[in-house]
Amino acid sequence: MNYALIAQGSDSASVVIGGIVVALVVALLIFVYNFIIVGNPSELIVISGRQSPDGHGYRTLIGGRTLRIPVLEKVGRLSLRNMQVSLEVKAQAGGGTMIPITVTGVANVKVSSSPDLRGNAIERFLGQPSAEMQRVARETLEGGLRAVIGKMTPEEVVEDRDKFVTTVMNEVTDDFCKLGMVIDSVNIQNVHDEEQYLESIARKASAEVRASARQYEAQQKSQADIKEAEADANARKAQAERDADAKTAEAIGRQKAEQARLAADKAIAESNNALRIRKAELAREAELKEAETQQAAAKAEEARLFATEVKKAIADKDVALAEAEGAAASILEEGKARAAAIACIGEAIQKHPDALKVMLTEMVPGVVQEITKTIANIDLGNVTVIDGGQGHAIAGAAMGRARMLTESLATLESVLGIDLKELTRSIASNITNGHGGDDGRSTVAPNVPSPSNA
Repeated sequence: MNYALIAQGSDSASVVIGGIVVALVVALLIFVYNFIIVGNPSELIVISGRQSPDGHGYRTLIGGRTLRIPVLEKVGRLSLRNMQVSLEVKAQAGGGTMIPITVTGVANVKVSSSPDLRGNAIERFLGQPSAEMQRVARETLEGGLRAVIGKMTPEEVVEDRDKFVTTVMNEVTDDFCKLGMVIDSVNIQNVHDEEQYLESIARKASAEVRASARQYEAQQKSQADIKEAEADANARKAQAERDADAKTAEAIGRQKAEQARLAADKAIAESNNALRIRKAELAREAELKEAETQQAAAKAEEARLFATEVKKAIADKDVALAEAEGAAASILEEGKARAAAIACIGEAIQKHPDALKVMLTEMVPGVVQEITKTIANIDLGNVTVIDGGQGHAIAGAAMGRARMLTESLATLESVLGIDLKELTRSIASNITNGHGGDDGRSTVAPNVPSPSNA
């Protein structure tokens, strides 16, 4: 039960708070509405009730926003939009005609936004309906129309409406400045009169226009006829001149053609004559060239024979001579080399008598090798050695070949006349004692060429 009362009390407090918030918002809106003034660009806001800095008892605002003090300041509004005013004026035209004419039209007027003029509109039309401003503007414009119509003839009003409108606006500009208003435009829609003066003028003007048109057409036709006649005459004259020129040109052409034909015949004759002369010259040149060609062919054949036969014989002779000289030089050089070698051997033998023996000794290995080959090549056939058990038979067979070699060496010593053992001991003794020839070297000449090499 206590919880329900608490909840009910909470709801009541929420409602009270919500009401207070709503009241505050409404009060704020009322404050804003009463204290803040927001203006539109198409209206003049007048805030009166306090002295302004320029000495007036009001201040103005076009667009934007401002603050005002309620009760102490009052807000008024004037529209700056265009107002269309219908015009219809009946007045007597001037210029001595005194003809009554009726002019209808439409004007667009508005309250001036200029700081210098809007004070006049505030003084006269603040708080007044727009119909009152339209009435005042209409009466002012109609008065200006009457004044201008009284100064102009009906013809001037009808023929030059731009001048008429300009004159009307100049006439009423000062009056509209006093009202704090301006004229945007004035459009004259119709001008007429009850006595049909303007219609007669229009008919007269139309007749004059038609007469002028007919006169103009006649003048144009006359001028066209004259121009056509002149054109025909000029055409005939031009045709005659063209015919004469054509005949003259034809005669000149025939004359030039005849001259050209004669010149062509002359040129052809001269060309034929020159052609015959040229043919004769070419024939003579051909004969000369043929003779020169035959002569050149004979010289070429002679040169060919000389080149092929004579030169070949000369070349063969030169080759044979070169080969003979080469062979002779080779034989001569070989003989000189052999003679020099033999002379060297002789000088060496004279200086060193043992040199010959040494040379012959150097030949021994070759000879022994050949003898050995000879022994080796001896085929004894199938020899059966029978030994009694002491090995003498086998040793005797082996020593048989040694005895053959010893006998071969003895034969060689007898042929050469050299004691190989004595020669060997002599050389060894010379080497051991250091005895040599006259220059202190060994009497053996190891590099003496052998007779076989010589």
